[in-house]
Amino acid sequence: MQDVRDLKALQIDALREVANIGAGHAATALSQMTNRRIMISVPQINIARLEEVPDLLGSPQDVVAAVLMHMLGDLTGRTLLLFPEAVGRRLCDMLLRRPLGTTSAYDTLEQSCIKEAGNILSGAYMNALSDFMGMLLLPSVPSLVVDVSAAVLTTTYLNFGHERDFVFCVETEFHIDAEEELHGHFLLLPDLASLKAIFDAIRLT
Repeated sequence: MQDVRDLKALQIDALREVANIGAGHAATALSQMTNRRIMISVPQINIARLEEVPDLLGSPQDVVAAVLMHMLGDLTGRTLLLFPEAVGRRLCDMLLRRPLGTTSAYDTLEQSCIKEAGNILSGAYMNALSDFMGMLLLPSVPSLVVDVSAAVLTTTYLNFGHERDFVFCVETEFHIDAEEELHGHFLLLPDLASLKAIFDAIRLT
């Protein structure tokens, strides 16, 4: 199989369009939950080996809130939604309709809240990919980890990594009430057979 990083700019644009469709659906769902105007955009998609991902996310010692889900169905793999820890707390404030700055820790309610946000966003991305591929994708129940990004990614790599693993890293920007801008990253880690299926589908675009 060719290196997936050799995809042409037009094919990357097709992937970004798929991600933007998912982001739009997620924005609608989060707007309804929060009663605030939320726009989500995808400024960039990077394709890298798993061990190269920390360089795309910032400092490996930055604490992140990471929502991990398994991808089941016709395509298999896993997804990881990463927010800087402070962004995760602001999302909790927003989703729980609290004044900004209220959330100080990830207690049971906050954990449930951030997992639900991850569920909505990851699910929307997966649905868009499912429609694009014409295949069934089912998300698992989300799990949450709050740790430095290096530890989160290392655990992901040890648990699921293969030497030929590639990651689709979708930069995600949240614009809230046309004022505040929050950043996160959505990582799609397909298993090898699913990576080839995605690769083949994109090659047809």
